[in-house]
Amino acid sequence: MKFRVKMTLWMLALLSLLFGAGGSLLISGFFSDSLEREKDAAFASYRMAWSALQIVNGLDPYLDAGAIARTMEQLCQQNSAAWSALRLTTETDVLYESGASSSLLLGDGLMPEPDECLLRLAAPETGEHWLVLSGAVETNGETLYLHIARSVSALYDMRWSQQRTYLRVFGVMAVLCAVASYTMSRLLTAPLTGLSRASRAIASGRFSSRAPVRGEDEIAAVSQDFNRMAERMEQNISELHQAMERQERFVGSFAHEMKTPMTSLIGYADLLRSGKLTPAEQAEAADYLYSEGRRLSNLSRKLLELLVVKEQDLPLTEVSPAELVEELTDRLRPLLAARRIAVFCQCQPGTCLLEPDLTWSLLLNLADNAQKAISKGGEISFRQEMLPDGCRVQVLDTGRGIPEKSLAHLTEAFYRVDKARSRAQGGFGLGLALCQEIAALHGGSIRFGNRIDAPHGACVTVELRGGRP
Repeated sequence: MKFRVKMTLWMLALLSLLFGAGGSLLISGFFSDSLEREKDAAFASYRMAWSALQIVNGLDPYLDAGAIARTMEQLCQQNSAAWSALRLTTETDVLYESGASSSLLLGDGLMPEPDECLLRLAAPETGEHWLVLSGAVETNGETLYLHIARSVSALYDMRWSQQRTYLRVFGVMAVLCAVASYTMSRLLTAPLTGLSRASRAIASGRFSSRAPVRGEDEIAAVSQDFNRMAERMEQNISELHQAMERQERFVGSFAHEMKTPMTSLIGYADLLRSGKLTPAEQAEAADYLYSEGRRLSNLSRKLLELLVVKEQDLPLTEVSPAELVEELTDRLRPLLAARRIAVFCQCQPGTCLLEPDLTWSLLLNLADNAQKAISKGGEISFRQEMLPDGCRVQVLDTGRGIPEKSLAHLTEAFYRVDKARSRAQGGFGLGLALCQEIAALHGGSIRFGNRIDAPHGACVTVELRGGRP
């Protein structure tokens, strides 16, 4: 059963309990008060008739029954509105009666004691209701019985009319309450329906689905929390997919990198094993085996460095980054002069907390990538400045630049902008991935872009935020 139906049934049950009990008590109380007033009025009428008998009997104790009957007749003519029926009897005879149904209403078996008044409710077969008062008085040695009836059928009719009206009003209110409670519960549960729909959509794989948020109540807060959770989950799943794609590319690239040298090693080893080569061909085959073996060795070393850096607990020491940059440029100048590549540096004095060996490896990898991007002459510039919590180093070159589509993939393992040129120069695409890990271990970052102060060339910015002493 849905919540809105349960809410409607509970509201109807509550209405029936409160309104039903309250209405019934109100009608019953009003009827009881009215009946008490009718009893008081009937008793007053009885007292009037009984007092008249007492007065007549007091004036003449020996007055006969016929004279008393005539006196009661005169009293009835003067006070006909005070009662609906009246009967005056002895133990055996009826002296006087008025009212068309007096014999049916008053009965014959009611014999009260003198000076006693009895009250009863009578409901004859006609369906009418009466209040009957009976009393006795002694006169001339004989007991007279006075019976007075007052109709209360109008009172019972009024109660029944009120009950019918109440039932009609209750029916209308029950319908209105059912409609109102169902509508209200539907409005209240609408956000839950949207939340459930969004949950099912996410469970089916549509991670961009969100729950609608209406208002600022508790349900809206739950919807907002659900949307934040869904957004975070979508982000995590997207990152997981990207990681899986990177892993697949890594495995594919690693297999491809291993395939070429392994094929060469197997091929030349097979030639050497055949024993049909001349000494010159054997020397050439041995050179190929040596170079491809070195290539595999370099590949394993690079992968090992990358794995070790990721798992390393980095101890930082006080180092001058300017000295590291200046020492690196001094070593690179004679090596790159043969290719007409000039090396410059611009440094700011100061010290910060670094791991010197890893920082040296980072700078060397950036310089190596910069010189590979320069074909025929150019320059490489290092710009170093101090930061409040570390240092910043920029490496600029006048090479061919970086394609926009490659900027987001430069730090992926085995990724190379120009695969043919990089392989010919002995690169594996692991240097920048290693640089990113080193920067992360220093609490910093690495950014890649193209120079805007030169016609062409790349600019790499590294921030190392390990702190300052």
